[in-house]
This record gives sequence, C-alpha cells and structure tokens, in this order.
Amino acid sequence: MSFESIEGILIGLCTFLIIGFFHPIVIKAEYYFSVRSWWTFALAGVLGMVGSVLTTNHFASICLGVFAFSSFWGIHELFQQRERVRKGWFPMNPKRKDDYDK
Repeated sequence: MSFESIEGILIGLCTFLIIGFFHPIVIKAEYYFSVRSWWTFALAGVLGMVGSVLTTNHFASICLGVFAFSSFWGIHELFQQRERVRKGWFPMNPKRKDDYDK
C-alpha cells in the first residue's frame, strides 16, 4: 500500500486532529487572555498560509492550509466563546469579571 493510496485518509485524519486541537485552545485562550488574543490566531493563520504556499510537499501544504483556516475560524470561535461564557455555559475567569459586561 503506497502513501498516495491512503493520502486522502491521512489528510482527513490530520484535519480532524487540527480541528480537535483548536477546540480546547480557543476555550483556554478566552478564559486566560480574553478575546484580545484574537491576533495570535490571525498570526498563526497567516504563518500557516505562508508555509502552505512555500512548501513543495503536497501533503504538508494541505495540512498547513487546514491549520491556517482553522486558526482564522478560531478567531470567530473566540468571540463566540465569550458569548457562551456570558450565557453561563462555560466558566468565567473570576479575574476578568469586567470583561463580561452584560
């Protein structure tokens, strides 16, 4: 069995793992740093895009592209996470009560 024959499955697995990686990262980033940490997700996305364009490896390029756009989606999720905290669905950081104006 060659790499090319299972490449689609491996890309799917990498996509699944990357998205799964971002879920707890977004929750922790909002808890500890608030939505002000959005720029780190933007920077990671831009770096992922640049890496995707510059690499000559097809598989790595796809995985970096998935990472880049998962980072960009993380920005959206960061602001959604703040709303979930406001609704009481996730714990609020007691040190940042003022960040959750009602």
